[in-house]
Amino acid sequence: MKIGIVGAGNIGATAARLFVRAGHEVAISNSRGPDSLRELVTLLGPSAHAMTVDEAARWGDVILLAVPWRSPKALPKPETVANKIVIDAMNPYKPDGSIYEFGDSTSSEETAKRLPGARLVKAFNTIYYQHLADRGRTDLPVEKRHAIFVASDDAEAKNVVMRLIEEIGFAPVDTGSLRDGGRKQQPGSAIYNKPMTGKEAQAALSRLTQAHGG
Repeated sequence: MKIGIVGAGNIGATAARLFVRAGHEVAISNSRGPDSLRELVTLLGPSAHAMTVDEAARWGDVILLAVPWRSPKALPKPETVANKIVIDAMNPYKPDGSIYEFGDSTSSEETAKRLPGARLVKAFNTIYYQHLADRGRTDLPVEKRHAIFVASDDAEAKNVVMRLIEEIGFAPVDTGSLRDGGRKQQPGSAIYNKPMTGKEAQAALSRLTQAHGG
């Protein structure tokens, strides 16, 4: 699979390495341009390419957004991701570390409005980047692997992302829709940045569902 990555920081660069290791091809991009990424793509090998943000978005079958949520100008143009699976790994932090409030909405629903036509999947936003780098275990049964939570309104897109998560050695755990699941995955929630196995994550989600009356 061709995976375009927008953002070459902790999550973007780490995910790129894992996807390459799993046999995929990646294009990495950032706001500073391809020349700033030459060293990274050299380290990753021939399956990695440096591109502009819009080039990576056009090139990829799946696009990973790993830039600050508060910087919409860092996103690719909507037409470059229309009808594509877009993984939203962003969290809605303000510059001072506080969280944007969305009322009934969620940050991923707001991202979907910024990228109309994209098949948005919320994932990779609840895991610390060092855990992403170090805890992938393809040798373990899925339920014993470190959990990565996934939310989407598009069942097919969600399944594609969950397969990618399994391929890099983690346990994909479905939290539901962009609204309900996205809310469960947001900063400050009971599962946000809490290391747990796939089995533990399913139990935690069951407790959350019961606590909120189903």
